[in-house]
Amino acid sequence: MMENASTYQAVQAVAPGRLELVRKPIRDPGPGEVRIRVEACGVCHSDSGTVEGLFPINWPRVPGHELVGRIDALGSGVQGWVVGQRVGVGFLGGSCGYCEFCRNGDLVNCRNQEYTGIHHDGGYAEVMIAKASGLMSIPDSLSSVDAAPLLCAGLTTFSALRNAPAKAGELVAVVGIGGLGQSGCAIRPAHGV
Repeated sequence: MMENASTYQAVQAVAPGRLELVRKPIRDPGPGEVRIRVEACGVCHSDSGTVEGLFPINWPRVPGHELVGRIDALGSGVQGWVVGQRVGVGFLGGSCGYCEFCRNGDLVNCRNQEYTGIHHDGGYAEVMIAKASGLMSIPDSLSSVDAAPLLCAGLTTFSALRNAPAKAGELVAVVGIGGLGQSGCAIRPAHGV
């Protein structure tokens, strides 16, 4: 829990395979950013790429890209979000809005995409700074613990099923029953897949 208003607790990778519990200074969000008080953060296998130094990161780095929390500060130029709003942040940490892909509506393939927990600190912390363009609104009816894994594993599975040629009611094979396989089994035709 927050000891004082100027610092927060985080778990950061400091060298391949080495994590440390630290206190970090709270900073105000910059232009186009928000500060989030983290309520829950999933643990994704991709986080091991940060912890093991497999991704090109600058040490130290706070992993975690399946997080839900409440906005507690807005940077300049942020529109459409309000302090207190529940939001989630996934692996894709925010598109630029101006590259060729963004101008064509293909935000996933943004040439300047930042990745949460790789290019900037993620959600293994009490507080996180995120680009407003990378936020998703989280309804109050869904708990933070239940919502967090949906921001990576759930989205990955849903997108695959939505884009597959199979239609509702058809037989689909799930190979492997890890986190993604379980997410796939939980999606029902009522969800529009």
